[in-house]
Amino acid sequence: MTNVRTLVDAVKSEARPLPGYPDDYDALLDRIGEARFVLVGDASHGTHEFYRERARLTRHLIEDKGFTAVAAEADWPDAYRVNRYVRGQGNDRSAPEALSDFQRFPRWMWRNEDVQGFVDWLRHHNEHHQDRMAGFYGIDLYSLHRSMAAVVEYLEGVDPEAAQRARQRYSCFEPYGQDPQQYGLATAYGIDEPCEDEAVAQLVELRRRENELVRDGLLAEDEHFYAEQNARLALNAERYYREMFCGRQDTWNLRDTHMADTIDALVQHQEEQGQRAKVVVWAHNSHLGDARATEVNWRQGQQNVGQFMRERWPGETYIIGFSTYHGEVTAAADWGLPAKRKRVRPWLLGSHEELFHQVGIPKFWLDLREPNAATAGLREERLQRFIGVIYRPETERRSHYYHARLSEQYDALLYFDQTGALMPLDRTSGWEAGELPDTYPTGE
Repeated sequence: MTNVRTLVDAVKSEARPLPGYPDDYDALLDRIGEARFVLVGDASHGTHEFYRERARLTRHLIEDKGFTAVAAEADWPDAYRVNRYVRGQGNDRSAPEALSDFQRFPRWMWRNEDVQGFVDWLRHHNEHHQDRMAGFYGIDLYSLHRSMAAVVEYLEGVDPEAAQRARQRYSCFEPYGQDPQQYGLATAYGIDEPCEDEAVAQLVELRRRENELVRDGLLAEDEHFYAEQNARLALNAERYYREMFCGRQDTWNLRDTHMADTIDALVQHQEEQGQRAKVVVWAHNSHLGDARATEVNWRQGQQNVGQFMRERWPGETYIIGFSTYHGEVTAAADWGLPAKRKRVRPWLLGSHEELFHQVGIPKFWLDLREPNAATAGLREERLQRFIGVIYRPETERRSHYYHARLSEQYDALLYFDQTGALMPLDRTSGWEAGELPDTYPTGE
């Protein structure tokens, strides 16, 4: 393995500082070139700098390179309400109102000040560039019941009889209430028959009748596409929740396959409307950094969006990761619990984070495609930290680190030595005080 001091010096010589000037990303945009898919990750779902800089870079991609869509790790129906707003459709009068459908845990992930600022900007951009508007879309699959309801609502407006058929098919899910895990538990263990056939039948009908149901131009095409994607989501979510209780690793791969397929469907839809689709993808590093360069792929067979996009769109995909050393993060202690401000532990020995901290530049980006001593050294396996919506500093190594080869995961990396907590629009009781101990116990 490369000597750490030698590698620190090599990274320092290649690092490009980010002082906060308007031209900070000019060289990075040059590296992106004509890529049609720019995947911009985050090392946590609760860090202000990651969200701010991702939005800043995305504005450049839309303004300077003609990108047509932002595809986010968000529920499809919730994000589509934002899409209507930024395109001047629907009834919402403000960005917070357009974001108000994000109520499922973790709602701060999209209902926060940085996303609100970007949504305001995108609405303004589209108002002044009607010929090159950009949309906002969700690519995740957790919204089983909301997506089924959206299919019925769409059909009520175009074919009430078809809406009744959809309602009858989806009634298969009613005995399990609004918790899809109850459905998954009952069907995975053979207590009840799964509803897969009904979900398939509904998607097939929507696809078969597209020309018949779409009569009024591009807006009608958009609304049908929205409904069809909701039907596809319902089918994939049905499979996801059944797999959840089968004791296999298939749920991760199923989810990321759905996200990649949704991006492909969005591209096809925009190109059928005469656009040359170019998509910015917002999701966690664990979804966007090529899984083939990570321990979870080598040991568990996990695949992800970054891998799929490189395989499906070779030469047209550019992946950007984020990293930090210490600071604060907005996260929960466990699934479903309130968000708290938490202090991020500074490092683990042998990690990429420790190495970058030693570089001594507070904010920088690094080109990982350029062949040099830095990228060669970063191709070696080191620990890498991943914080999602849950942060457990007391079990830091076990909960948030695995080995990765950085130069194979990403095409570029943005590093911020100290970072701050994301500001939710709906701050829960106790968020301001948070959980900010001066130190954490050692040993993990």
